[in-house]
Amino acid sequence: MSEQHHEAEVMHHHMRIHIDQKHYESPNPTTGEALYALGNVPAGLELYREVSGDREDKPILNGPETVHLKEDEHFHSGQAQIKEFKIIVNGREKVVATERLSFNEVVSLGISVQPTGTNILFTITYENGPHANPEGTLMQGATVKIKNGMRFDVSATNQS
Repeated sequence: MSEQHHEAEVMHHHMRIHIDQKHYESPNPTTGEALYALGNVPAGLELYREVSGDREDKPILNGPETVHLKEDEHFHSGQAQIKEFKIIVNGREKVVATERLSFNEVVSLGISVQPTGTNILFTITYENGPHANPEGTLMQGATVKIKNGMRFDVSATNQS
């Protein structure tokens, strides 16, 4: 491949974006974590994707989730919105302050005194989730996006 063709290909995969009114070049797609680093977003602030119309700007998580960019897209940093989600875990209401929960976090919310032993397995099913994941089984090592009113059932079994 010629150097010129390679440069054109690399340029094709980079986007010009703006973070806090400063111009940056970013790979596309990228991650929220990479955008926070690129824009030097101070600790304690959240990065928001500007949206058009009379809607709230969308927060970008500072993590490994993939973010697809558009040319000349604008982002800004600001105070983190404190969100609380009321969910039901094993029939009990729980309040959490994050829109994603890990397998281990749901287990901790559902079973206060965890059984001990070498062959303990946990099963998590959920329903009434957001459009992206309305119902299903949460696998160990995975995370799930949540919403108010989402229901989780956590059970432990001793596999013999």
